[in-house]
Amino acid sequence: MQSLGWSCGSTLLARLKKLKTAVPHPDPESLRWKSVESARIAVRQPHHESPMSTMTQPLFLLRRRATSFLRDYAELMKARVTTLIVITAWCGYYFGAQKAGVSSLSWGLFHALLGIGLVSSGTAGLNEVMEYKVDGNMRRTAQRPLPTGRMSLLHATIAGLVATLGGSLYLAVFTNPLTGLLTFLTSAVYLAAYTPLKRVSPICTFVGAFPGAMPGVLGWTAARGQLEWGTLILFAILFVWQFPHFFSIAWLYREDYAAGGIRMLPVVEEDGRSTARRIVAYSLILIPLSVLPSVFGMAGKIYMVGAIVLGIALFYFGARLAFLKLPLNSPRSKMFARHVLQATVIYLPLLFALMMSDSLKP
Repeated sequence: MQSLGWSCGSTLLARLKKLKTAVPHPDPESLRWKSVESARIAVRQPHHESPMSTMTQPLFLLRRRATSFLRDYAELMKARVTTLIVITAWCGYYFGAQKAGVSSLSWGLFHALLGIGLVSSGTAGLNEVMEYKVDGNMRRTAQRPLPTGRMSLLHATIAGLVATLGGSLYLAVFTNPLTGLLTFLTSAVYLAAYTPLKRVSPICTFVGAFPGAMPGVLGWTAARGQLEWGTLILFAILFVWQFPHFFSIAWLYREDYAAGGIRMLPVVEEDGRSTARRIVAYSLILIPLSVLPSVFGMAGKIYMVGAIVLGIALFYFGARLAFLKLPLNSPRSKMFARHVLQATVIYLPLLFALMMSDSLKP
């Protein structure tokens, strides 16, 4: 019995050994090639995308193109500058409507701001058409739509002309002919005089200050239909404010302007002393000018105190830059020039907001 058990056991072991030798061990190299071949087959097989991804892809592309298109138009028509111009025109309309004894919140305000905004946008676009080669040479503006080729010159020219002429006609029809004419002339002076003068002489800043000071006047005439002493006060404040504002920009981007051939004062002078003196002088002149609305009964005493405080603050930043006496291209002088620029950007909206909030009825 025991011999029979050992016989069966040995027979079973022999069969297992034969089975083990009959089934070969997998070769690692062959396994690697099989996995590569499986991957190739998987790549060749078409991917079955979900219905949601195939439906949303065109919408995503459309939205991306629309966003890019709107961004290019915002750059072409200088949306931030146009916004500041429209806010200033709103202030002029407010005081004109108040003098006329009518509500400043009306369809007349809508028509005025829309038309002035259109002309401002169109003028900015035509300015970029005229200066696209200059913009391409300056790092600050090289990525605009025209230098990069994202928008054609023809497209930008047509858009600029339609906005400028259409906005002027819109104002003439829906506000009054005087406002339409003055707005068109403002655009013409900016494009025909200021823009080409930037590459000729530093006097360009003085010439450009005339169209730059018109938004408040245009808002006033849109409400009143005539030029008055109030328009001259708003014009004077804006006219003088532009000098510390644009001188600080030119100081900050002096090398960029020089590369583009822009001959503003901080670019053509070596030490910046003349520019600094002018920034201080115009900031100082702004203080008594900004008080005139209170003197002529447009605003109250709260505005007068606020205007003086704002003027002293702006004068401080200008004087700090002037007394620095460092080269124009030194990092510290550029930092102080940036502070002057920021002060001018804060000064103007605050001044007009204060003027409107403390206005006096005639």
